[in-house]
Amino acid sequence: MWPWWRWLLQAGVAAALLATLFLWTTPQQVAAWQPPWLRPRVTPPPLAHPQTPPPWLSLGPEPIGIVSGHWGSNDPGALCPDGTTEAQVNRTIALLVQERLRREGYEVVVLDEFDPRLQGFRGQALVSIHADSCIPREDLTGFKVAIAAALSQSGSSAQLVAANTLKSCLVEAYQQATGLAYHPHTVTRDMTEYHAFSEIDPSTPAVIIEVGFLGQDYDLLVRHPERVAEGIVQGLLCFLEGEEP
Repeated sequence: MWPWWRWLLQAGVAAALLATLFLWTTPQQVAAWQPPWLRPRVTPPPLAHPQTPPPWLSLGPEPIGIVSGHWGSNDPGALCPDGTTEAQVNRTIALLVQERLRREGYEVVVLDEFDPRLQGFRGQALVSIHADSCIPREDLTGFKVAIAAALSQSGSSAQLVAANTLKSCLVEAYQQATGLAYHPHTVTRDMTEYHAFSEIDPSTPAVIIEVGFLGQDYDLLVRHPERVAEGIVQGLLCFLEGEEP
C-alpha cells in the first residue's frame, strides 16, 4: 500500500491537469464534447416579417397619367403680357415629365385637359399640371398641391392614404427641386373639386399641382421647366417606390 502522501501527490497532479485543460479549452469545444442531451438548446431568432407594401405598389404595368392642364381646350388658362399661356407652359412640363419617367422604365400617358381617356382611367397615379396667374405681385409666389375634397368625405381610407401620400411626396420633392415655397392657403375649390377627380377610376391616386405663379415665378416656369419637371418626377418616384416623404 502506498503511503498517504503519494495519494495526495497524485490527486494534486490530476487537479493541475484538469485546470490546464479547462484554461485552454473554449466553451464551444466543451459543448462539442457533451452528449446531445446535455447540450444547451439554441432557440433561433424569430423570422422578420417584411413590411407590407402599400397597395399602389402592386398595380404592376398600369400607366402613370399626366394631365397637361388646359391643353386641347378652348381655355388657355392664365395669359401673360408677352403672350405666354398657361397651356403652353403646362404642356412643356408634362412632356418633360413623361420623357424623364420613361427613362426610369415607367409607362406614362400625357392627357389633354378634357381627354376622353380620363373616363375610368386606371393607373399607378395621376398628376394634373397647372400654373397660376400672371399677376406680378411679390406675395404671389410658390406652389400648391391638392387632392379631391370628396375623398375625406366618402372615399375609403386606403384611397385617402394613397392620395395624401402622393401629395406629401410631391410637396417635399417639388420644394427641394425648385426652391419654391409651399403655398397651401391659396388652394381653391377649382383644385379640390377638379373635374378629373370624379372621372378617373376611384382606385387611381390623383393630385392636381399648381407649379407656381406665372407672374412672380415666370423665370423658373418658362426658362427652367426641366427643374419643374424634375420636382414632379421625384415626387412620383417617392410615391411609386414606397419611400417615406
